[in-house]
Amino acid sequence: MMTQSSGELYASYKTKMQQIADIRNAIAVLGWDQETHLPEKGAAFRGQQITTLSTLAHELFVEDKLGELLQDLHTRQDLDIIATKNAALSLEDYEKNKKYPASFVAELSTTTNECYHAWIKARKANDYKIFEPLLAKMVELKKQEANILGYNGHPYNALLSEYEKGANTAMLDTIFADVKSALAPLLKRIESKPQVNKDFLHLHYDRNQQWEFGIEMLKAMGYDMNAGRQDISEHPFTTSFNPQDVRVTTRIDENDFGNMTWSCIHEGGHALYEQGLPVDNYGLPCGEAASLGIHESQSRLWENNVGRSLPFWQHHYAALQARFPGNLQNVSLDEFYKAINQVKPSLIRTEADELTYHFHVMIRYEIEKGLLDGTYTTKDLNEVWNKYYREYLHVDVPDDNQGVLQDIHWSHGSFGYFPTYSLGSLYAAQFFIAAQNQIPGLTEQISQGDYKQLLTWLRDEIHHHGRYYTSNELCAKVTGEPLAFKHFLDYATEKYHHIYQV
Repeated sequence: MMTQSSGELYASYKTKMQQIADIRNAIAVLGWDQETHLPEKGAAFRGQQITTLSTLAHELFVEDKLGELLQDLHTRQDLDIIATKNAALSLEDYEKNKKYPASFVAELSTTTNECYHAWIKARKANDYKIFEPLLAKMVELKKQEANILGYNGHPYNALLSEYEKGANTAMLDTIFADVKSALAPLLKRIESKPQVNKDFLHLHYDRNQQWEFGIEMLKAMGYDMNAGRQDISEHPFTTSFNPQDVRVTTRIDENDFGNMTWSCIHEGGHALYEQGLPVDNYGLPCGEAASLGIHESQSRLWENNVGRSLPFWQHHYAALQARFPGNLQNVSLDEFYKAINQVKPSLIRTEADELTYHFHVMIRYEIEKGLLDGTYTTKDLNEVWNKYYREYLHVDVPDDNQGVLQDIHWSHGSFGYFPTYSLGSLYAAQFFIAAQNQIPGLTEQISQGDYKQLLTWLRDEIHHHGRYYTSNELCAKVTGEPLAFKHFLDYATEKYHHIYQV
């Protein structure tokens, strides 16, 4: 039998990987629809459909023929560097996925669907007890998954690696120790100062006007509406079916202007990353995001380093005042800027300020570790949650919706995901400092509503690499050093000195 050339072999590999990607993205379309437009009675069949496709995608990805093809590609010395990296990462993914029994994949998919709908029902009833039995089942499956994957040290490391390759509990424990030792004193100094006023952000803001303003923000950032759309969902999210179809959702509270605005900017940052991935690597590792921490760095950079900055609103505030003159005509730009950056312990992670946000993430990290190693069970998890919030944020949780039921992630089985939110904020601060150093006049450009050079820089330095680099490799390449907490601390200290005179 004639041996295939490396080019022919790579073409076969690419075809197979794109077929699997097609199925996975069909699942993503069903998932997007489930969270935006699915009728309540359609839930059971939707779960069946997703389970069928999930099982099929898994079976295709663990076929022996694909493994043999990947092993053959791995030995070839005449592929270019992108093809070589794609093949190596796919082999790594294959060997990991080969560990999963098909029965486990099917059970996890079914449980995820049931768990999500139990979460929705629990949210409607504001009652954790409705969610708890399915969450308990999910936790047991996640323990099984950690054992299937294998790990060193804590079982949480196995699940964390699914979202942030190279990260582990030792790294995260150090980061959250920095949060407690460095951010807690800054918070204490802020608490000793007069609090800024943000009451005007909680007046009535018309739903349609908010929606239109959110669309304006997305377009201004560079989000391609011909390659995406925005819808309403219970929990804002971004989903991508390919770089030319990347969708975002938001939620609107007519008595909380910030709820919609920064979820639009945040999800817009995620979407810009997905729209910036190389189309010619669709279905291949170098056409996928580097990690969730890097993904979150893109959303947090736009949300906070840009979207909560004074230069950003020097351009956009007049248009906002024109939309809501009754609420904002007597509010100065400086008052608005301080209000949107108010630091105050709160109940809801997605609405938290930049400093207390990390305590929200740390609480979830500690709980997830405890669920996996047996320190905690799901039975009294709402009480554990409430205890952590009193200890770290000094707030009392009044009900389950504002406590243990507020996040969608556990209903999806996304254990190991939450730490990437803090990692993302730290990467964002470090990336933005690099961007400021490398783009002459960036601050002035932002003050004029011009983000083209920033987006081009992000596309060149981060987006187009896909998974070619791990998070820390990419961080070192872009900024000249691995992730360092000091950059976020310096950024936060300078920012809040202006706002609170600390």
